[in-house]
Amino acid sequence: MNVFVLRLLLVCLSGMFWAGSAQAQAKVSAPPQDTLAQRLVACTHCHGVDGRAGPDGYYPRLAGKPEAYLYNQLRNFRDGRRHYGPMVSLVDHLSDDYLREMARYFSQQDVPYPTPQRSPQSAATLARGQQLVTQGDSARKIPACVQCHGSTLTGVLPAIPGLLGLPRDYLASQLGAWISGQRKAQSPDCMADIARRLSPDDVSAITAWVSSQPWPPGAKPAATLGHALPQDCGSGLIDPGVSKVAAKASPLIERGAYLAKAGNCLSCHTTRGGVPFAGGRALSTPFGAVYSSNLTPDATTGLGRWTADDFWQAMHHGQARDGRSLYPVFPYPNYTQVTRVDSDALFAYLRSLPPVRQARPEHDLSWPFNTQWALGIWRALFFKPGTFQAEPTQSAEWNRGAYLVRGLGHCSACHEGRNVLGASTGLELSGGLMPVQNWYAPSLRERTEAGVAHWPLADIVSLLQTGQAPHARVQGPMAEVVYRSTQHLTASDLRAMAVFLKSLPQAPTVDRPLALPTSDDNMARGDALYRQHCLSCHGAQGQGQGSLYPALAGNRMVLMAQPVNLVRAIAQGGFGPATPGRPRPFGMPPFAQQLSDADIALLATYVRQRWGTPASAVAPQDVSRYRFGGNE
Repeated sequence: MNVFVLRLLLVCLSGMFWAGSAQAQAKVSAPPQDTLAQRLVACTHCHGVDGRAGPDGYYPRLAGKPEAYLYNQLRNFRDGRRHYGPMVSLVDHLSDDYLREMARYFSQQDVPYPTPQRSPQSAATLARGQQLVTQGDSARKIPACVQCHGSTLTGVLPAIPGLLGLPRDYLASQLGAWISGQRKAQSPDCMADIARRLSPDDVSAITAWVSSQPWPPGAKPAATLGHALPQDCGSGLIDPGVSKVAAKASPLIERGAYLAKAGNCLSCHTTRGGVPFAGGRALSTPFGAVYSSNLTPDATTGLGRWTADDFWQAMHHGQARDGRSLYPVFPYPNYTQVTRVDSDALFAYLRSLPPVRQARPEHDLSWPFNTQWALGIWRALFFKPGTFQAEPTQSAEWNRGAYLVRGLGHCSACHEGRNVLGASTGLELSGGLMPVQNWYAPSLRERTEAGVAHWPLADIVSLLQTGQAPHARVQGPMAEVVYRSTQHLTASDLRAMAVFLKSLPQAPTVDRPLALPTSDDNMARGDALYRQHCLSCHGAQGQGQGSLYPALAGNRMVLMAQPVNLVRAIAQGGFGPATPGRPRPFGMPPFAQQLSDADIALLATYVRQRWGTPASAVAPQDVSRYRFGGNE
């Protein structure tokens, strides 16, 4: 659990060339404003100003498309029906309300359409494309595109997009994604059914003809289709985010639901786009992949035949119903401290879920880590069942916080280093690299990393509740923790956790070794990258922009000995978690598609050495190692 990773938002208006010195640019550049357009710079970085489309022909136009269509697609990326890493990273922790607001903003942008591409295809190919688009092919049950997308192909309200104004490469890639199953929609998935009836020649013909057609002057999406769709289609749903109101649960089940959020059970036991708690998510480890279990009460593949005693055995002893030892990817070294009362409440909640028949895939671990005898040796060396023992010299509030952090919160699962066998190496919450995921969970015992002993309690609570504090913002794995877990906890529990974390003994402050200065040439190149991509938001002196964008000068995450999180921030970008206290977080564009390893290394080195005491340089091989990670 990656607590207190400081958020870096290295973002600015992409593509703008900054001439002259940083100081001169600071004088002539207007500071960013707290507007929705500024919050969505992470989107327009790729999709163009006002969402008019990216310059490379791959990132599609957003401006003017039906609001419900844009909203559906944002949800599809977030919920796993569409797969594109940078998009998933951006929207992974955003609420339905914020996605609707984004969709509404871009649907209201009215900007000119580009001149259509001149097609190099033969007249016969274009004629075949026109025929399929306007008439279809009844013999192969291929409806005409105009039957759903409107007679002018400019879309139909509320949720069907226009096809004109899109580059051929993008059209072809999306049809290919429908055919291969990489792109999905709400059931019934009509586009997938139709696309699979198309041959490669059909795709070539359709995309060639559609991309060569101009957008009719003044045209808008039609108010209505005027006829029924040729087949049932989940793509046309107006608002798939609306859910039924659940029946009132018993106090025991409500308590269990709260504890499930405290333990963030949903994140590991749900595949992207899958049924909640049905398991099957691949959890990458240095030894291979472990797949999470189905926690729904299905009798065959889930917990349907389990008793409360069986569940307690798994939580407390790390053993399944049949006596098998469980892999400690399921954090029973932490959960062993959970009380029997809380275990029973959590089990009651899981038993109340709708049963889902979904078998867990077989674990994919290398030998000997896939054997029970090897796991038995690991348990003998590194695991001992226990119970939470309250510290009599501490307050009830401190003990409650310690119980949550050490038990269900399983913060040490990330915030402690690991030995070659994957066991904790020692000092509680002293920080460690998260294997495979390539994020560094900083030490909560060091002021130069993520120690909070010097913070006001209110700031610690704010970070856990909203994802933001006066001098810190969460990202990466911790953004998921705030989004799915800590924002849902009571104010008293958050304060208790803050009291405990604030009390952790702090390591003595040690002066960093003086970093060797980077060459003037490399600093000049880093300065140029900073002026192009970062200055307008983070300022000429890295001072940030108040509550809008954080300062880079003196930022702990920027200066940590481990440059992992800085590299990931530049490469991956992202929005912070949407919470009631911060419902419309600012976004940072992902630069992995635009900047090379060498560029990211130069930029990271520049911000680490430009202001104050310099930190060590970042090498291109560091970027290559850390810019991507597993479980994403």
